[in-house]
Amino acid sequence: MAAATLPPGGFVLAVDGPAVAGWDHMGAALSQALEAQDREVILLDLRAQFMPWEKVLAATACDPLAEDPDFAALETRSMGDFFDEMPVPPKQPGSVLIVLGPGAALVEHDVLWYADLPKRYAEAAVTAGQGLNLAQPADRGPGTTRRLFYIDWPVLDRHREAIAGDIDLWIDTQVPDRPRWLNGNALRRTLSGLSERPFRTRPTFNSTPWGGNWGQKTLGHNRDQPNSALGYELIAPESGVLIGERGDQPLEVPFQMLVAQHPEQVMGEQVHAVFGTSFPIRFDYLDTLGGGALSVHCHPQSDYMKEVFGWPYTQHETYYVMVTEPQRRIYLGLRADTDIDKFQHDAHRAHHHGRPFSMDDHVQSFPADPHQLFLIPAGTPHGSGEGNVVLEVSATPYLYSLRFYDWLRRSKDGTQRPVHVEHAFKNLDTSRAGTQVARDLVQQPRTMRHGNGWREEVIGSLPEMFFDVRRIVVETEDPVDDDTAGRFHVINVVEGDGVLVETAAGDRHALSYAETLTIPAAVGPYTLHRLGTAPVRIVKALVR
Repeated sequence: MAAATLPPGGFVLAVDGPAVAGWDHMGAALSQALEAQDREVILLDLRAQFMPWEKVLAATACDPLAEDPDFAALETRSMGDFFDEMPVPPKQPGSVLIVLGPGAALVEHDVLWYADLPKRYAEAAVTAGQGLNLAQPADRGPGTTRRLFYIDWPVLDRHREAIAGDIDLWIDTQVPDRPRWLNGNALRRTLSGLSERPFRTRPTFNSTPWGGNWGQKTLGHNRDQPNSALGYELIAPESGVLIGERGDQPLEVPFQMLVAQHPEQVMGEQVHAVFGTSFPIRFDYLDTLGGGALSVHCHPQSDYMKEVFGWPYTQHETYYVMVTEPQRRIYLGLRADTDIDKFQHDAHRAHHHGRPFSMDDHVQSFPADPHQLFLIPAGTPHGSGEGNVVLEVSATPYLYSLRFYDWLRRSKDGTQRPVHVEHAFKNLDTSRAGTQVARDLVQQPRTMRHGNGWREEVIGSLPEMFFDVRRIVVETEDPVDDDTAGRFHVINVVEGDGVLVETAAGDRHALSYAETLTIPAAVGPYTLHRLGTAPVRIVKALVR
């Protein structure tokens, strides 16, 4: 790698990237490779140049959430703010100076490499008590997921976006002793091509105390884990896109990097104007088939999300019931006769004194009928009961589920799982109650267009929710024509063998059951062809 990508003579090589395990291995390997070419090597470890940890903690303390054990406002500082001053690299004629660590690109350099590791690795390491946060010394560990989600990742993502155009080599370090890499120009050409054709992001499944096993048994994910509770099909802050020829070991790049490099091509001009480089829709699975009910929670209302948590838009979401057992339920909205003070009293007693209570006294529930969509605007109490698999089609902000009650469940360490009673009741929309919940949030399909043996239905739309959820039902072999019309589409096969997606430019992508595909705005016209002989149902989401 060093011989193929580095110039002769003396120069400064910056190796930037997230704060991950493997920096020491990489520094040693690079030094050995260059020294084998009779080059003098100087190593500058930028991790030792961060400002003192106490200053980092003070600078990133957010009021009014400084004492909050679970949440923080999204960090707005830049990578350079984590250093008192950037070091001036010592230059010796003919030597190679390697500047290694997060923020290395901020040091004056001649060549820039980016050593990436997908976020799921950092989350797993921190959760296991083995990872560190950005700028955290080894003797001040372990790291916390609170800092990882709300502080480290926003800073690292913005830094990567700022330097993406200058990266000379992209390195995927998932296997530290066998890294995979791609020339920077080739990377940018690849991302440009992807922005104009349908693509699928790499799915990731996590385990939780409530999780079921549908994802394990049906899709083959997480077979070495306790369950397959939460399956991220598409989520901009964390998903990756695999690059490589079929049969080769793929290289992974962040989906968010693709969006940030080509926002208008991926999202469309009007969507980009509203959401910037934040891809606003996510698809994921909530698997309680063989598990337990989700917590009953809500998401922040818009003003609270902006003023307290720092997100410019909030988390409206929907549940689409893909698989269910008989007589299962979805919690949604308040009962008409709910006494809010009593509800809050019961929630506080459960949180502080471990007293169980019946959620049915306060929150409605509805039959989890297969292929029913439930709309969940911000502030609405909701949760999937046990025995369901729901496809969650949601706005992207996903870190602020405000729990009223979590059935007194315990975490792996034996402590009661956190709930967020104060936040939850400050955001509770008391107007989502009684009969209007069924009328407004449990909508019946409305056919908007149709052809020979197919139809497209609106299955969920509310004025306050910026996206619509639709469903395309294909019962014959006749093709279905569609058009992004300047706004991206996200589709998922919720029933049947699948579809073949064919664009006007000739790109083809076969999509199987339970798979999700992003169709960039730049695609324009495309056609769906049913695979197999059984009817196919496809859920589609788009920004209105």
